[in-house]
Amino acid sequence: MGGYVATAQAKGNPHVSDTDLINLYSKRILAMAADIPHTGRLDSPMGSAKVRAPLCGSVVTVDLDVSDGRISRFAQDVKACALGQAAASVVGGGALGATRDDIAAGRAALSDMLKSGGPAPQAPFDGLKVMEAARDFSNRHASILLSFDATLKAFDDAQPQA
Repeated sequence: MGGYVATAQAKGNPHVSDTDLINLYSKRILAMAADIPHTGRLDSPMGSAKVRAPLCGSVVTVDLDVSDGRISRFAQDVKACALGQAAASVVGGGALGATRDDIAAGRAALSDMLKSGGPAPQAPFDGLKVMEAARDFSNRHASILLSFDATLKAFDDAQPQA
């Protein structure tokens, strides 16, 4: 961990410590990462999107169907760090029945929480409050937002058919 801490400190974050990194990868985050709902791919989805975080290489692919403006089928293939996986766990748990506006609001709240210290997203994405520990790790933010980003793109891909 020391190498990462030195890198973070060199990038102007002198407050990052080994304890911060341990807190970042808490048991709760690791448990969420190990229990991602709706994993895999859908056969013949209405919308599909693959999004990659350029800094870390994490990738999330989302397949979904939309009915009456709401997600009716959802699957995601997540190849990400524990933080990206944990976020995908919460997004996957709240996706079914969500509108595009619901997904966009969850993403906006998560981004604001990470970047500006705003409040955690509201239900069904309130489990993302655990990501507050990642505020000081801006290099992890893109991975944490990936599942939302892929879901929004897949929703847009499905809209012409919906």
